[in-house]
Amino acid sequence: MGFTAAVITFPGSNCDRDMAVAIEQISGTPAKRVWHGDAELPDGLDFIALPGGFSYGDYLRSGAMASRSPIMRAVIDAANRGVPVLGVCNGFQVLTEAGLLPGALMRNASQNFVCRTVSLRVENSKSLFTAGYAAQERIDIPVAHHDGNFFADEATLDRLEGEGRVAFRYLESVNGSARDIAGVINDAGNVLGMMPHPERAIEAAHGGTDGAKLFESVMSELVNA
Repeated sequence: MGFTAAVITFPGSNCDRDMAVAIEQISGTPAKRVWHGDAELPDGLDFIALPGGFSYGDYLRSGAMASRSPIMRAVIDAANRGVPVLGVCNGFQVLTEAGLLPGALMRNASQNFVCRTVSLRVENSKSLFTAGYAAQERIDIPVAHHDGNFFADEATLDRLEGEGRVAFRYLESVNGSARDIAGVINDAGNVLGMMPHPERAIEAAHGGTDGAKLFESVMSELVNA
């Protein structure tokens, strides 16, 4: 069975090639590259990725302008149909601004850009994106962001926790995120937003392979569905 994925590029994206390389390396099939100004997605997609970067220079709010790009209407429609969507770093910001995920990403508590490998705990190992990990598994994934401080009101945070929608949690205070949340899943389970970069952790030569299981999980779940 083939695996057809698309990577969206916005003005200011800088991790779109990294994401495309990761998808091709793990799936064996090149990802389709989609420009933000396109109105439609390719047919038959199994997976959509919104990469990291600084879309529109982070003007207004990180991800706010990109969330209104023409392609996002098609991404939202696809997500509502159940197509898996992954947003990493700036992609996570775009997903919250587009209303596909709750909460918001604010300036890091330190007011500094954070760029290093951090340790995470897998909080939900039963999702489409995390089934390849063990429950409570510790993984090491790079981060690179200035606006990764996840915020939501207490009722929303309680709901995310209670519904098992916290995918990953920082094992240390990285950016001030509420309850050290590093990644969240939508209520349907097919949209994941996370600040750490799994696409940068798929080769031992680059420092680690803990991110590979995320992509492998999605592909395995889709094949076995």
